[in-house]
Amino acid sequence: MNSRLPQGYRRIDEHRIRENVGLAYGDLTPGLVIEHRPGRTVTETDNLLGTALSGNPAPIHTDAHYSSQTEWGRILVCGGVTINLVTGMTVRSISGLTTANLALDDVRFTAPVFIGDTLYAQTEVISRRPCETRPSTGIVTCRTAGHNQNNTHVLTLTRTFLIPLDANSARNATRY
Repeated sequence: MNSRLPQGYRRIDEHRIRENVGLAYGDLTPGLVIEHRPGRTVTETDNLLGTALSGNPAPIHTDAHYSSQTEWGRILVCGGVTINLVTGMTVRSISGLTTANLALDDVRFTAPVFIGDTLYAQTEVISRRPCETRPSTGIVTCRTAGHNQNNTHVLTLTRTFLIPLDANSARNATRY
């Protein structure tokens, strides 16, 4: 078998490779900007499930007639759904190996999101440092921005999380 591995994979044995999930601590250098793909088109089901799971009964998110009478003229996607979709897009690269989320700060909804909008995300690594209380982990802080198909920014947030300092040991121990 070809000894050269495709980018983003590692060899498990002679005829088997495995996808990497999550960049390593050493890869997440301050100033690095990651464009997350694929985008995600928001569906009515996404919005209904998000409002149901959160127990959010606001008619602006669920009642088409009510929403048609507001300034938006249609259902407005629940902010919790928007946060979940945008941060979910970031996991594969920035926090796939996360052992704990520590903070979600400075959340700002900057434009409305509607059913049918396609969201994209971009993350900038702000800082990283070894964790003092857990010597095998590091603390990474990132700033994520979500935008729609028209490149209108809809969300910004800062997220801080723990990540193993040795990604390969974590991957080997968990078979990831």
